[in-house]
Amino acid sequence: MTKYIITFLISMIPIIELRGGVPIGIGMGIKWYYALPLCMIGNMIPVPFIYFFARRILEWGKDKPLTAKFFTWCLEKGEKGGQALQEKAGRGLFVALLLFVGIPLPGTGAWTGTLAASFLKMDFKKSVIAVILGVLLAGIIMTCLSLAGVAAFTAAK
Repeated sequence: MTKYIITFLISMIPIIELRGGVPIGIGMGIKWYYALPLCMIGNMIPVPFIYFFARRILEWGKDKPLTAKFFTWCLEKGEKGGQALQEKAGRGLFVALLLFVGIPLPGTGAWTGTLAASFLKMDFKKSVIAVILGVLLAGIIMTCLSLAGVAAFTAAK
Protein backbone atom coordinates (compact mmCIF):
# COMPACT_ATOMS: atom_id res chain seq x y z
CA MET A 1 0.00 0.00 0.00
CA THR A 2 2.90 2.38 0.75
CA LYS A 3 4.18 2.30 -2.83
CA TYR A 4 0.72 3.35 -4.08
CA ILE A 5 0.61 6.29 -1.66
CA ILE A 6 4.16 7.36 -2.58
CA THR A 7 3.33 7.17 -6.30
CA PHE A 8 0.13 9.16 -5.79
CA LEU A 9 1.84 11.87 -3.72
CA ILE A 10 4.77 12.20 -6.14
CA SER A 11 2.27 12.90 -8.92
CA MET A 12 0.96 15.89 -6.96
CA ILE A 13 4.38 17.57 -6.59
CA PRO A 14 5.04 20.53 -8.90
CA ILE A 15 7.62 19.97 -11.65
CA ILE A 16 7.78 16.19 -10.95
CA GLU A 17 4.07 15.45 -11.39
CA LEU A 18 2.91 12.42 -13.35
CA ARG A 19 6.17 12.45 -15.33
CA GLY A 20 7.95 11.25 -12.22
CA GLY A 21 5.10 9.34 -10.60
CA VAL A 22 4.53 6.86 -13.42
CA PRO A 23 8.17 5.73 -13.77
CA ILE A 24 8.59 5.53 -10.00
CA GLY A 25 5.36 3.57 -9.59
CA ILE A 26 6.21 1.14 -12.39
CA GLY A 27 9.76 0.89 -11.07
CA MET A 28 8.40 -0.04 -7.63
CA GLY A 29 6.40 -2.87 -9.19
CA ILE A 30 2.96 -1.30 -9.59
CA LYS A 31 1.22 -2.59 -12.71
CA TRP A 32 1.00 0.14 -15.34
CA TYR A 33 -2.80 -0.06 -15.45
CA TYR A 34 -2.88 0.90 -11.76
CA ALA A 35 -0.01 3.39 -11.86
CA LEU A 36 -1.37 5.45 -14.76
CA PRO A 37 -4.84 6.27 -13.33
CA LEU A 38 -3.39 6.70 -9.84
CA CYS A 39 -0.87 9.24 -11.13
CA MET A 40 -3.45 10.99 -13.29
CA ILE A 41 -5.73 11.50 -10.30
CA GLY A 42 -2.83 12.68 -8.15
CA ASN A 43 -1.71 15.10 -10.88
CA MET A 44 -5.22 16.51 -11.36
CA ILE A 45 -6.17 17.11 -7.71
CA PRO A 46 -4.23 20.40 -7.43
CA VAL A 47 -5.59 21.81 -10.73
CA PRO A 48 -8.70 23.65 -9.43
CA PHE A 49 -6.72 25.10 -6.53
CA ILE A 50 -3.99 26.27 -8.89
CA TYR A 51 -6.50 27.84 -11.26
CA PHE A 52 -8.45 29.74 -8.61
CA PHE A 53 -5.89 30.49 -5.90
CA ALA A 54 -2.27 30.10 -7.04
CA ARG A 55 -1.90 33.48 -8.67
CA ARG A 56 -3.36 35.28 -5.65
CA ILE A 57 -1.06 33.40 -3.27
CA LEU A 58 1.98 33.97 -5.48
CA GLU A 59 1.23 37.70 -5.78
CA TRP A 60 0.84 37.92 -2.01
CA GLY A 61 4.09 36.05 -1.30
CA LYS A 62 6.34 37.55 -3.96
CA ASP A 63 7.59 40.25 -1.60
CA LYS A 64 7.78 38.18 1.60
CA PRO A 65 11.33 37.38 2.78
CA LEU A 66 10.95 33.59 2.95
CA THR A 67 8.95 33.09 -0.22
CA ALA A 68 9.94 35.96 -2.53
CA LYS A 69 12.45 34.12 -4.70
CA PHE A 70 10.37 30.97 -5.30
CA PHE A 71 7.04 32.80 -5.68
CA THR A 72 8.55 35.29 -8.14
CA TRP A 73 10.00 32.38 -10.14
CA CYS A 74 6.55 30.71 -10.21
CA LEU A 75 4.87 33.93 -11.36
CA GLU A 76 7.44 34.44 -14.10
CA LYS A 77 7.07 30.80 -15.20
CA GLY A 78 3.28 31.14 -15.37
CA GLU A 79 3.43 34.42 -17.26
CA LYS A 80 6.02 33.11 -19.74
CA GLY A 81 4.03 29.91 -20.23
CA GLY A 82 0.85 31.89 -20.82
CA GLN A 83 2.53 34.23 -23.29
CA ALA A 84 4.16 31.35 -25.16
CA LEU A 85 0.84 29.50 -25.39
CA GLN A 86 -0.98 32.60 -26.61
CA GLU A 87 1.66 33.45 -29.23
CA LYS A 88 1.80 29.93 -30.64
CA ALA A 89 -1.88 29.14 -30.40
CA GLY A 90 -3.83 32.17 -31.44
CA ARG A 91 -7.37 30.81 -31.55
CA GLY A 92 -6.21 27.22 -30.93
CA LEU A 93 -5.48 27.83 -27.27
CA PHE A 94 -7.27 24.66 -26.14
CA VAL A 95 -5.08 22.42 -28.30
CA ALA A 96 -1.96 24.40 -27.38
CA LEU A 97 -2.70 23.94 -23.66
CA LEU A 98 -3.37 20.22 -24.18
CA LEU A 99 -0.04 19.77 -25.98
CA PHE A 100 1.83 22.00 -23.52
CA VAL A 101 0.67 19.76 -20.66
CA GLY A 102 0.82 16.54 -22.67
CA ILE A 103 4.32 16.59 -24.10
CA PRO A 104 6.54 15.66 -21.16
CA LEU A 105 9.29 18.27 -21.30
CA PRO A 106 10.92 20.04 -18.36
CA GLY A 107 8.82 22.96 -17.16
CA THR A 108 5.59 21.80 -18.75
CA GLY A 109 2.77 19.94 -17.06
CA ALA A 110 -0.53 20.35 -15.26
CA TRP A 111 0.79 22.84 -12.71
CA THR A 112 2.39 25.22 -15.21
CA GLY A 113 -0.36 24.73 -17.78
CA THR A 114 -3.11 25.48 -15.28
CA LEU A 115 -1.24 28.50 -13.97
CA ALA A 116 -0.80 29.75 -17.54
CA ALA A 117 -4.52 29.16 -18.23
CA SER A 118 -5.44 31.21 -15.17
CA PHE A 119 -3.07 34.01 -16.27
CA LEU A 120 -4.75 33.99 -19.69
CA LYS A 121 -8.19 33.95 -18.06
CA MET A 122 -9.20 30.88 -20.06
CA ASP A 123 -12.57 29.36 -19.28
CA PHE A 124 -12.17 27.06 -16.26
CA LYS A 125 -14.09 24.13 -17.75
CA LYS A 126 -12.19 24.25 -21.06
CA SER A 127 -8.90 24.61 -19.22
CA VAL A 128 -9.58 21.58 -17.04
CA ILE A 129 -10.61 19.47 -20.02
CA ALA A 130 -7.45 20.48 -21.92
CA VAL A 131 -5.30 19.72 -18.86
CA ILE A 132 -7.00 16.34 -18.30
CA LEU A 133 -6.38 15.36 -21.92
CA GLY A 134 -2.81 16.64 -21.67
CA VAL A 135 -2.22 14.64 -18.50
CA LEU A 136 -3.64 11.56 -20.26
CA LEU A 137 -1.28 12.13 -23.21
CA ALA A 138 1.71 12.64 -20.91
CA GLY A 139 0.65 9.57 -18.93
CA ILE A 140 0.52 7.38 -22.03
CA ILE A 141 3.93 8.65 -23.18
CA MET A 142 5.51 8.15 -19.75
CA THR A 143 3.93 4.71 -19.33
CA CYS A 144 5.31 3.55 -22.69
CA LEU A 145 8.76 4.96 -21.91
CA SER A 146 8.71 3.44 -18.41
CA LEU A 147 7.69 0.01 -19.68
CA ALA A 148 10.37 0.17 -22.37
CA GLY A 149 12.94 1.20 -19.77
CA VAL A 150 11.99 -1.62 -17.41
CA ALA A 151 12.08 -4.12 -20.30
CA ALA A 152 15.50 -2.86 -21.43
CA PHE A 153 16.85 -2.98 -17.88
CA THR A 154 15.49 -6.48 -17.35
CA ALA A 155 16.93 -7.69 -20.68
CA ALA A 156 20.34 -6.23 -19.80
CA LYS A 157 20.60 -8.31 -16.64
